[in-house]
Order: sequence, then C-alpha cells, then structure tokens
Amino acid sequence: MASGSPSISDAYLSGDLRDLIPLLPADLETLTQTRWPQTDRAALAGALRLYHAHLGTLAEARPLIDRLGHPQARAVVTGQQAGLLTGPAYAVHKGASAARLARDLDQPDAPVVAVYWVASQDHDAEEVASVTLLDHAEHLHRLTLDLPTGQPVGRIAWQPGWTQQVMGLLSALETQPEYCEQVQSWFEEAVRPLSSGQAPSYADVFARLIHRLLIRAGVVVLDPLFPALAELMAPALRRELQDPLSGPAALEAAAATLEARGFPPQLRRPAGATNLFVEEAGQRTLLRYDPASQLFTAGQTYTREDLLGLLERDPSCLTPAAGLRPAVQDSLLPTLAFVVGPGEIGYLSQMRQVYQLHGLEMPLLWPRLSVTWLEPNVARLLRRLGATAAEVQRDPAGVLGRALARERGVAALSAGRIEALRAEWQATVQELGQLDPTLERSSQRLADRSLAGLARLQQRSAAALAHTEDTRTGQLTRLERHLLPLGHPQEREISFMNYLLKHGETPLRQLLELPAGFVGEVEIP
Repeated sequence: MASGSPSISDAYLSGDLRDLIPLLPADLETLTQTRWPQTDRAALAGALRLYHAHLGTLAEARPLIDRLGHPQARAVVTGQQAGLLTGPAYAVHKGASAARLARDLDQPDAPVVAVYWVASQDHDAEEVASVTLLDHAEHLHRLTLDLPTGQPVGRIAWQPGWTQQVMGLLSALETQPEYCEQVQSWFEEAVRPLSSGQAPSYADVFARLIHRLLIRAGVVVLDPLFPALAELMAPALRRELQDPLSGPAALEAAAATLEARGFPPQLRRPAGATNLFVEEAGQRTLLRYDPASQLFTAGQTYTREDLLGLLERDPSCLTPAAGLRPAVQDSLLPTLAFVVGPGEIGYLSQMRQVYQLHGLEMPLLWPRLSVTWLEPNVARLLRRLGATAAEVQRDPAGVLGRALARERGVAALSAGRIEALRAEWQATVQELGQLDPTLERSSQRLADRSLAGLARLQQRSAAALAHTEDTRTGQLTRLERHLLPLGHPQEREISFMNYLLKHGETPLRQLLELPAGFVGEVEIP
C-alpha cells in the first residue's frame, strides 16, 4: 500500500468496505431496534455464574450476569490478551469503551451489558509476559516473566516466584505510597487461590484485575477456556470440523479482494491449514486437513471422529484461530457491537463469509477509544512547546528543536519558511517555463531536490538543538519516556496501572466518563 493511502480502518470508517464489513458505527441507532441475536442467554448466564464463582467474584458480577440472562439482552463485547498487570493501557481503554457504549445503549426492557473476552486460548507468551511502568523519578521499569511457550495462557498456573517479582517491581517504584499499596492489594487479591483452592491461571490473574477495575462500570469478564463456557461454544467447533477448509478459503478470497484494493491482508491460510488448534501435551498446535485422506494432522494424525470425541470429553481442547474466533465468540454471546482496535478491524474485514458459514451475521465494529495520558509535568511542557502529544509521538526531537528555535527568535526551522521558499521556487519555475518550455521540468526537479534537502537540514538542526537541550534539562528524554516509551505510542506500551500507582483512582474515573469513541489527550490533574 502506498505511503499516505488510507488504512483498512480508515477505509472501513469511510464506508468503502461495506461489501466486507456491512455495518458502520453510523448504523448503531437503527441496529439497536433491529438486531436481536438468537443465542441461549439463560445458558450463558448460568455458565458465567459458575465462572465468576470459580474466580471468587460472583457477588459483584451477579447483577450484571442476571441482566445478561434477560431474554432481550444484548452485549457490547471487547477483549484482549491477558497481559501482565493488565498489559498496555489500551487493554483497559477497550473495556472502558465497551462499558460506556453499553451504558449509552441500555434500556430497561432490553439490557445491554459490556463483556470482556479474556483471550486465555492465546499461546503467544512473548505478547503477555511483560509490563512497563514509569515512576515519578522518570525511571522506566520493565519486567518480563519467564513464561512457558506454546501453551494457552489460561493453562499456565500462576507461580509464587512471579508474585515476588511483581511485588518487587511495585516496591521499587518511586510513587505515592498509599496508591502503590492500593495496587499491591489488588494484585495480591488477583493471585490468591481460586474457590477450588488451586492456584489461578495467568489468565485468571488478568481477569481478576480487569474485573476489579471495571466491574463498577458494568463490565463482565469471560474466559472461553472455562469448561461451562467452552461447552456452549462446542457446537460451532463441531460445525467447523464438518467443513474445515471452507472458512480458510473464505479468508483467502477476502485477502485477494483486499490486495486488489491495495490493502495488505492480515490473515493468510496456506493450503490445508484449518481455523482450528488442538492441544497436544500442553502445546497448542494448528490443525491441517487433507481432503483426499479426510485426515487431520497436527503433531498427531486424527480422524474427524477422533476430534469430535476429544471435543465431547473436553470442549476446551479445540480452540479457534484468529480467523474463526470472533464467529465462535458471537455464537455464544448476543453481540450487538464489538469494540475493536485498528488491527482487529483489519482481520475482521476478511471474516464476513466465515460468519455466514456459521449462520451468523457480523456485529457492528466500534473503534475503541484511544487516550494519551498527560501527567502534569508533561502537560505543562507541551503547552510551552505549543505541541500536541500526537505531534511529539511522530517527531519528538523535531517538535522540541523547532520550539527552541522559536524561543530564540529564529524562523529558519519553521514549516512556514519552507512553504514561502516553495512558493518562490514555483513562481520562478513557471517564469522559466514561459521563457523556455524545455527548462520547466529540469527546474522543477531542481526545486524539489533543493527543498527536500533544506527540509532534511531543518530536521537535523532541530534534532541537534533538542539533543543539546536534553543534555542540560532532560526535556526530550521526558517527552519520549512519557509519550513514546521504548519507541512505542504510550497506550501500546505503558500499563494503565502506571497512572493508578501515581495518581490513585482519578485517571480511572476520568477514563470511565469519556465518550465511547473518544480519541485524544486527557490531562491528569
């Protein structure tokens, strides 16, 4: 896709992908009057009560679960991988977005409940093993636990040594003691034994923390590996086993459509690959299918009857790949809207036909809210620089360097200076063309090269100014650590727990009052 062309997310929001994603956020009001998914709400509520009893959170969750069991109930669904200390901030932002949207759509005779799908089936340990925090002393702390690879995180038992590592991290932070003690108590509550007396899984710890943060906002957590919930999704997996290559073929057809429009598809399925994983000796392995022999293979070889038998004995032993998971999710939940990030919009754009193969219609996709948190010292610095957080994230050294040049009364680094020169060049090129048309193209090339070279010199000069100032005051380092930590946008790296550790529950209250589609900066007082 050419630089500057729209993303799949942009194309979706502009209505250019209606053949692939039929519903837009603008359709929400109509949809609330017409969409009533046919799922077994009573069975869902019963399974969720068992799951929350297992977590020890049923007393708080029961009123929401009862509402989800209402015959006319619908869900606003979101979800995320089970990151350490809730992972990057956007994992909590998603839940807040779902909570607000559900609250806006809720009706007394047709409840709408926010559901947070904990991605316990995922086996990418590297994605969930780390957490990044930034303390009051501007020290960036990153902890990575040594998780076993290849296992669904919902199968990984939480280890006492991990508790010691996390508590050591929290104790090492320079932050407000009373706020740190609050987060420590939440974490200790999350790692306590389950109602069965067993250690919680890695996913259970995440689920308990999300519950603690978002239950007051009306969010119910759900773990698809929990046996009673997995049993309700087994019919969708049985359907997939009957025709295991049609779903992958549908994904490939949608991939070809996207490629023809200039978008790189996120999901590809090579010949024989299915949309199902099987657990073998604790490892999650993709199933392949040979239509000639009608056999499935992973580490072992299976007949269809073998897999159906496995599914009967343990409904959680077969799990969906990304190209099937949302459809399995919506076979269980009465989904009205699905709160997603830009990457999820990318792969969901390939899934309309997969939904249809399971007799389902795709839900409306709602882009999650996006927040960049501005702590007081950074908010003051941005105001002084006359810049936004987004501008800093794109070019931190350039923003600081240009601001310093302005403070010194030097306009050489301004965009206006380049534009003025561009206008002068353009006028000169046109005049030369009037005198001698053969000179116009060569003079235009010279103008373009000269202006591009000057822009590069501006950038180098701004960066040099910024780094010199950083040596003296640390301003560039502060901006990067807060807004672009480890080279990533803030909400994709720093945990939301970071702001609770430093400012108490104020950021949580601020977050839960934001509109469901908010995108921007929020100052923490």
